[in-house]
Amino acid sequence: MRMYVHIGLAQVGTQRLQHVMASKREQMSAKGILFPRAPGTGNHTRLYMAVTDPDHVDPLRFNRGYITGDKQATLQTELLAQLAAEIAQHQPHTLILSASQLGTSLSQISEVQRLKDLLSNFSNDIRIIAHVDEQARLLVRHYGAQILEGRAVLLDREMALAETENWWRACLDTAPEPNPQAGVFAETQAAPFWLDYPALIRLWEAAFGAGSVRLRPFDALTFASKTVTDEIRSSFEIEPTLGKADTVDLAGQPSAAWLARGRQLNALILRLLADRKRLLPRQLWRSLVTELAIDGPAIAPGALAPVSRRFTADNAALCKAHPALDPKVFRRDRPCRTWSEADAGNGFRASQYLLSFMYRIDKASQAERKTKAPELARIASSDAPRAPANRTRIAATRTDLTPAARALMPPQAVQNFEKLKASSFAPHNRLGAVNEEELAAPFTPMPPRVLSAGSSGNVIVGCMKNEAPYIVEWVAYHRAIGVDTFLIYTNDCTDGTAEILDRLQQMGVVHHRDNTDWKGNSPQQHALNKALREPVVRNADWIIHIDVDEFMNVRTGNGTLDDFLAHVPDATNVAMTWRMFGHNKVRRLSDDFVIEQFDTCAPKYCPKPHTAWGFKTMFKNIGAYAKISCHRPNKLDETMRNQVRWVNGSGHDMTAEVAQNGWRNSKRSIGYDLLQLNHYALRSAESFLIKRQRGRALHVDRSIGINYWIRMDWSDFRDITIKRNLPRLRAEYDRLLSDDILRNWHEHGMNWHRAKAEELHGLPEFEDLYQQALKLKLTETERAAYALALDMES
Repeated sequence: MRMYVHIGLAQVGTQRLQHVMASKREQMSAKGILFPRAPGTGNHTRLYMAVTDPDHVDPLRFNRGYITGDKQATLQTELLAQLAAEIAQHQPHTLILSASQLGTSLSQISEVQRLKDLLSNFSNDIRIIAHVDEQARLLVRHYGAQILEGRAVLLDREMALAETENWWRACLDTAPEPNPQAGVFAETQAAPFWLDYPALIRLWEAAFGAGSVRLRPFDALTFASKTVTDEIRSSFEIEPTLGKADTVDLAGQPSAAWLARGRQLNALILRLLADRKRLLPRQLWRSLVTELAIDGPAIAPGALAPVSRRFTADNAALCKAHPALDPKVFRRDRPCRTWSEADAGNGFRASQYLLSFMYRIDKASQAERKTKAPELARIASSDAPRAPANRTRIAATRTDLTPAARALMPPQAVQNFEKLKASSFAPHNRLGAVNEEELAAPFTPMPPRVLSAGSSGNVIVGCMKNEAPYIVEWVAYHRAIGVDTFLIYTNDCTDGTAEILDRLQQMGVVHHRDNTDWKGNSPQQHALNKALREPVVRNADWIIHIDVDEFMNVRTGNGTLDDFLAHVPDATNVAMTWRMFGHNKVRRLSDDFVIEQFDTCAPKYCPKPHTAWGFKTMFKNIGAYAKISCHRPNKLDETMRNQVRWVNGSGHDMTAEVAQNGWRNSKRSIGYDLLQLNHYALRSAESFLIKRQRGRALHVDRSIGINYWIRMDWSDFRDITIKRNLPRLRAEYDRLLSDDILRNWHEHGMNWHRAKAEELHGLPEFEDLYQQALKLKLTETERAAYALALDMES
């Protein structure tokens, strides 16, 4: 049996195709072609809901009661049995499945592979069909559909994304934290990643095989006319005629003014729902937006010309690769005045309309809460969704241990949890003013810094051991934000780290020093003691000691050190507080950027355990301190005490608290608004294995086991603010790797680490640790409680 999976796309006639196939279901079945009922009468939404990642709770799963993992698993089992029975009854030679959400909502290979695994029970001949249109025209229709479902974000965002190198990834980064109770879903608020058709093809062919995806053109006249049956025959290679379908008028587009009204109302509704005291049914929400309708012209696709230009070359290549595509389908609309939100008309005020709707909202909310109460309660249970890279977990306050944590945590950790959950030390993300889920425009390249005579500028002093895959990104990133040079110490490296740094030294980028002869308790402290005698440090303006897994994330101005320092002109010391980033469900080593792969992290408010608010220090070279230590300068010269002014990452003074000693923030001194230190202590799960095998730079006598993973694998919230640096990082990274010698050593290092990971997978001790780490699921409060029960690192 041959199987066709029609993945949409939405807004390109999919609903029309499904309607016609449903109306001709019996006629098709008689000819051996099954358009089954089990996955859904028309749009096969049950199939879509059955294959999404368990933590991918979208509007359909929420509204239809499949919020929790066990409910979804039941749906999978039922669907598999029902589809098998329907196939056995009809014995078709061709099976057609169609769900527009498959193409526009599935973004993870795990989801597409789950669909492949389900369908492989019935056929090994599976072909993927997608209908497409020119991207700007489709974006206009999609934007209108999102507004009717609750979108509150302006189209300005997509216009800015047109300038990004990787549309797919940049769009996924706009996905908000799913919060069904507050009406927030990625499908409604995020930018449409799937407009990148080549990337869409790559995702689906990664699961279903090369050449499995075929693109078809959308033509409004064909889909509205009786000849839509010819499109069905061509799409699914049906030989017998299906006859003619009824002619229909495809719905027109909402006016630009109507969409402006809807978006403004949506923004207020989302604020209203944010405290989760109300639940607004999607049907009523859509009805309220519909009631705002006002006549006027629709958005002109030509106003989105940057989006059209973004995909021009891709579209030309697609026409060559997919014979069914006519270049006319991608013909761009005539450019016109760049889009800006239309006047909502008639002095429209969204707040007045919201007040008039409140009675209906409150009444519907009471009914909805009664209906959804059992499902909402389950969100806090052990099988509640947990988020991958671009979907953080559903926001819910957990007051009890999850069953998984209760089975895992020792008695002391359980006691800590009971004390912590109701205390002022309970972790949460409500701190500061920066919205870390909002994708701002990418930072622009910074102009070259001009150093005064004899100055070595902003200098990073670092220590490394076997960090070859990560060095060039780290160096390129910090050069792109205003670091002028680097002094790097290494010892006992076997993966190419020393050779990479030697080449960077030859290129005039870093100063590399061998530290193999270190003495004392720590190779790192030995190196820092020697660094003070180096001219590059003695002549520095600012001295920064950070590691290769730490990235300075400036969250103000153009994202450079100069922008931050302009906010704190009197500062001599800056406490750059850690934000712990977890493994983000990334298992395998990859040569993708660290700052791009890992964007889930600890909550900003996390006073316990003490490592969560640890800081590293950037300090002005005024001679106030005689020693550099891991986290800060030490041995204050008392004659210079009055010249020292420490500030936190929000620019607030904290001198009295830390001038003499201390390496972590308190509840009084925490601040992330202007600057934070992104700490990628784990990276991928395989990177953790290698780190476990080689030990640590600061404490070589301590092994890194599951305790370290518990303390460091924070993946409860998202912070994508550093990704605004990706364009300028890429430019500097590519410039450095244009050097053949450096590039060869970088590739050597990557291959060394991959081979090491494979070797460790083969050792029971390490494979057991790897599997144990991947299975460990803790909420942020549970993790904090568990970490407090462990021996703390000094």
